[in-house]
Amino acid sequence: MLDLIKWFFATPIGYLVLVLLESLAILVPLLIGVAMLTYVERKVLAAIQLRKGPNVVGPFGLLQPFADAIKMMMKEVVIPTGANRFLFLLAPLLTFTLAMMAWAVMPVGAGWVVADINVGLLYLFAISSLGVYGIVIAGWSSNSKYPLLGALRSAAQMVSYEVSMGFVLVCVLLCVGSLNLSDIVRAQEHLWFFIPLLPMFVVFVISALAETNRAPFDLPEGESEIVAGFMVEYSSMPFGLFFLGEYANMFLMSGLITTLFLGGWLGPFGLWPALGPLWFFLKLCLCLFWFLWARATFPRFRYDQLMRLGWKVFLPLSLVWLVVTATALMVFGWLPNA
Repeated sequence: MLDLIKWFFATPIGYLVLVLLESLAILVPLLIGVAMLTYVERKVLAAIQLRKGPNVVGPFGLLQPFADAIKMMMKEVVIPTGANRFLFLLAPLLTFTLAMMAWAVMPVGAGWVVADINVGLLYLFAISSLGVYGIVIAGWSSNSKYPLLGALRSAAQMVSYEVSMGFVLVCVLLCVGSLNLSDIVRAQEHLWFFIPLLPMFVVFVISALAETNRAPFDLPEGESEIVAGFMVEYSSMPFGLFFLGEYANMFLMSGLITTLFLGGWLGPFGLWPALGPLWFFLKLCLCLFWFLWARATFPRFRYDQLMRLGWKVFLPLSLVWLVVTATALMVFGWLPNA
């Protein structure tokens, strides 16, 4: 029986089934986690603000995300007059799908990855950069000036901080000498990168807030100027997909921070290596808590402050630290594969 199973998975159809099962093993927990993160956020914000949070639907309010999902699905999908119907419905689907696709190369444990490709870091950067298309398409296809203004603000914000994030990724690449995410994790076996690359770690963590349009950088949703940003014309499940896409991007950025700077599936001081996926999950939760804590703690930035921070602070700092990192690696002979 075992030989028959091995033979089946060696065939092209079997390989396709295997990839599908691996994808489901990543996507199903991720989708459940995205849904429950909405509950966790409301509970964390309530605790910080001395409130109770969701506590009615189900025990401790645990069924609140599912009640919200049912409510979304039962509402009518309203498409504005004059809107491009195809693009209007494509935009939220594109945003959510891209956030899911990125997890194909994210290693959650030793060998626990759907596609362990040699250009995984480049793939992730490309996927995160494509996310801006969903926002721009949503703003333009709504046939309204307010979503368009919100989309332009959001696109400018995301592009601005992607530049600094790109230099951070180059710093990590210099230290590892590989674009493979599993190799990046293994390179941190003795020292996690957030220690030698602390300034880049800080830049990346703050840029992740701006990249996901989270507070204090939630500028597209400036109620006093542009109503609710690029999604103001959306209702029902298209709005729900944008909502879930934001939380899925929080998962993605937290996974990226964990992989690049916090040792991925590696435990602290090499403790319990067999618990690799558990270590990854705990670090992911820690990064997600940072997103929630920042929302409840820091005041909202003005748009000019946001742009000044990205272009006049983070960009020069990341460039300088990139040169410092390259110089140190050259001087001390620490360049990989040298």
